[in-house]
Amino acid sequence: MSVTKLTTNGVNGSKYDTVSADNYYMEPIATTLLGSTAATITFDNIPQGYKHLQLRQIARLNVSDTGTEITKLRFNDDTSASYSHHSLYGTGSSAGAGSGVSQTMTNSGALLQRSNTTSVFTVGITDILDYSNVNKFKTVRTLTGADDNGAGWVGLYSGLWMNTAPITKIVLTPTAAINYGVNSRFSLYGIRG
Repeated sequence: MSVTKLTTNGVNGSKYDTVSADNYYMEPIATTLLGSTAATITFDNIPQGYKHLQLRQIARLNVSDTGTEITKLRFNDDTSASYSHHSLYGTGSSAGAGSGVSQTMTNSGALLQRSNTTSVFTVGITDILDYSNVNKFKTVRTLTGADDNGAGWVGLYSGLWMNTAPITKIVLTPTAAINYGVNSRFSLYGIRG
């Protein structure tokens, strides 16, 4: 049996609040599972009926060397220098931070771990807040990480698109000219609110 309604019945006081559980949930919009390598991932014609978006990736790069790359986001094909980002990341033995302004894409922050075996997958959860609000710039935040037999990374990233247009298209690209690997999965969810 599922919960369909939450109330404050039995709570002392004069205020009675009713919250429908149907107004606060996630639902899938689109998923891409790669059967071959790809240089970019695109979500287009994004519906505008949600409060926020969440992008989840379980991905790897099609390259055999070590290091990391970052997934970058472009919204609505805007290539102007209207993006910025901040980052915090660590390996367990070292830590770092960074930022960038006036860029043509923003970091989603979803780390992509390069590995000598090309088989290491990275996870990343990116929230795109108030994506359809015409009175706000669009904010992005990501928690991400990967493990390559103890040589992994973890990161917390934020990004900004300095535009008030509703987001209808998202393009994901690795920072380097490297393709996403086979079996990488990207899912976009809408969050009601």
